[in-house]
Amino acid sequence: MIQFRRLIFLCLFALAACGGAHDTGVPPAPPGVLFAPDFGDSDPASFNAPRPAAFAVHGIDAARFQHSVDWGRARASGVNFAFIKATEGGDLLDSAFHEHWRAAGSAGVVRGAYHFYYFCTPPEDQARWFIRNVPRSAGMMPPVLDMEWNPFSPTCATVRPPGAEVRDQMRRWLRIVEAHYGQRPIIYTTPEFYRQNGLSQFDGYEFWLRSTAKTLGEAYPGQSWKFWQYTATGIVPGIAGGVDLNAFNGNRSDWQAWLARRAVR
Repeated sequence: MIQFRRLIFLCLFALAACGGAHDTGVPPAPPGVLFAPDFGDSDPASFNAPRPAAFAVHGIDAARFQHSVDWGRARASGVNFAFIKATEGGDLLDSAFHEHWRAAGSAGVVRGAYHFYYFCTPPEDQARWFIRNVPRSAGMMPPVLDMEWNPFSPTCATVRPPGAEVRDQMRRWLRIVEAHYGQRPIIYTTPEFYRQNGLSQFDGYEFWLRSTAKTLGEAYPGQSWKFWQYTATGIVPGIAGGVDLNAFNGNRSDWQAWLARRAVR
């Protein structure tokens, strides 16, 4: 499988020499092609079943910390999708967002953008800031609302509203963003935040869940999910340093069906 995948990649470069490359100098993968992950992990966990390797479709999430990414090589190594950090609060734009967004799209990686939520700024302001900075691009994954406590902000680190208020603010952000992009956003969260704020009450929303030591069934009992962030120490050819790795909950046919239903138009 690995040799076959490398053969495809070499053929793509040959086509690029004849004028098929995008402006990044790296051609995209052929439409519909899915690559099995050729990833490593500098600090792997020992998961119970189902382990991440049991899932067919994998990707990454990226931000300014991934400052050196060869998206074409990463794509051929199994990065089928990427959640890219766009905004924080009501006035912060990730410095690498536009470059990651452009280059990932040029390499044929299915993209989605996420917003890191702050509790010291009204949700309406945060939603407008996200919309201002994230283009509505056909084929992109639904937008993501990243909900976790923020220990690093000099102004928001100690602001921790009660669960009912957290859920109210989330719903206000989600409604505005859904109306703009035409797709219901995905909710990202951590086990601690999920439990403390009653996020199981968000029926009808898809979840992207973090758990780097336990399966999602163990970390979030009874919660359905669409994406699993299973490590922060992934090693991916084409990406310098560690990167978060994620799995899609389903097989390859499920992935194609999900994209057909959930991609922004």
